[in-house]
Amino acid sequence: MEGASDISANVTRLRERIAESAARAGRRPDAVTIVAVTKGVEPERIADAIAAGITHLGENRVQEAAPKIAALAGRSDLPRLHWHLVGHLQHNKVRQAAALFSFIHSVDSERLTAELSTRISAGAGGSIDILLQVNVSGEPQKFGVAPREAPAVLREVVGLPGLRVVGLMTIAPQADDPERVRPVFRRLRELHDAVRASGIVDDEFAHLSMGMSDDFEVAVQEGATMVRVGRAIFGSRP
Repeated sequence: MEGASDISANVTRLRERIAESAARAGRRPDAVTIVAVTKGVEPERIADAIAAGITHLGENRVQEAAPKIAALAGRSDLPRLHWHLVGHLQHNKVRQAAALFSFIHSVDSERLTAELSTRISAGAGGSIDILLQVNVSGEPQKFGVAPREAPAVLREVVGLPGLRVVGLMTIAPQADDPERVRPVFRRLRELHDAVRASGIVDDEFAHLSMGMSDDFEVAVQEGATMVRVGRAIFGSRP
């Protein structure tokens, strides 16, 4: 299990690899946000990553996120943190998610988006940034709308109270060679560009959440603005 020094070294190396990948694509490394996925990671080790400069944190499940967010929110020595829900959002967890997260990457239906909007409007106000999850690879076990359905869904959800639609997200298939999933990332970028050109969305629609520990370098080369990385920071989960 990685200790504080290991986590710090991992974050440094991750930033270097992102910078190298961005340079190959003619991009600036600061255009890519690292979302450290903290599934299975206790608050003390999350704090080690924060000490190494990480401020965006991602959780797969609402129920696992809640105690971690509460534990870290009470620490005056930490900077402002941005919590992202990167796993599937169940309808019965919408109320909790609306209260906990600044970003939700896994919106995959008009109904779910409408429920989020209603919860936020009925609560303390404010807004949440959301991304539409797209099942680019067409795998039946994955959530997300089909690429051809994305424009129609976006037309329905853009402008809902309490929500800012800021981009698209996808999960690539597992592959031994990251080059095999490059077409998935490229297709999401092309869909993102087409949606922006259509006028459905505004300038806030700027993000592509794609790439994880095994394939983030290819994702960065294809235009990722957020990479969701857990193992490359915290090591293998138990």
